[in-house]
Amino acid sequence: MVAAAKLLRPTGRRRTGLFLAEGPNLVEAALRRGLVTDVFATESAHDRFGALLGSAPVHLVTDKAAKSLSDTVTPVGLVAVCTVPEPVLDDVLGAGPRLVAVAVETSEPGNAGTLIRLADAMGADAIVLAGHGVDPYNGKCLRASAGSIFGLPVVEVLDVPALITALGEAGLQVLATTLDGERSLDDVDLRTPTAWLFGAEAHGLSPEVAARADARVRIPMSGSAESLNVAAAAAICLYESSRAHRRD
Repeated sequence: MVAAAKLLRPTGRRRTGLFLAEGPNLVEAALRRGLVTDVFATESAHDRFGALLGSAPVHLVTDKAAKSLSDTVTPVGLVAVCTVPEPVLDDVLGAGPRLVAVAVETSEPGNAGTLIRLADAMGADAIVLAGHGVDPYNGKCLRASAGSIFGLPVVEVLDVPALITALGEAGLQVLATTLDGERSLDDVDLRTPTAWLFGAEAHGLSPEVAARADARVRIPMSGSAESLNVAAAAAICLYESSRAHRRD
């Protein structure tokens, strides 16, 4: 229990290569991927969710103990200790991806989780968390991903310029989402394998990163709103790519 509780902190996750998945949806998704090493459950949670746990090693704990493993206000009482997947960028690019989402310097866990969920829903081959961003295996990000973090490779890459070069060398056109992009989303050929760059919440992509892309793309907006948040912009761009691939 003490060792598991340390996984609530980033240092604990980095040191051990383990993380906590809380609640039936995340636990079931982690079990499907074969990532679960241990499960902690209260008696009431085990009565409710025991059927989905299969042969996983389950430790019955008190409500107080379960709360010590949770970062939510009202814990469900079901927490799994899981191994962090370690997908490799070279393997992802070597498989010939058609759609890759790249979240650059994303620091807000809820936004990162939402981007992971969007990428999964739109059939992306992978999502890359680039630069100094959020730990994708913290509780808020996991919950925002709604289990999609187990549905596609989530790759962490620190060196953004090197990443963009690697994407291009793998045959992907690299498109940067910017407010003042010289090309409209309506005019981009998305049948081509594509990597989308999405900037951080507060200030978007830096000019230096955007300049490395093959094109800077703006989303045409006819209303009075000046901009979209990163999740909304990503949803539009990834949907358009997904639709182009369905028609191809």
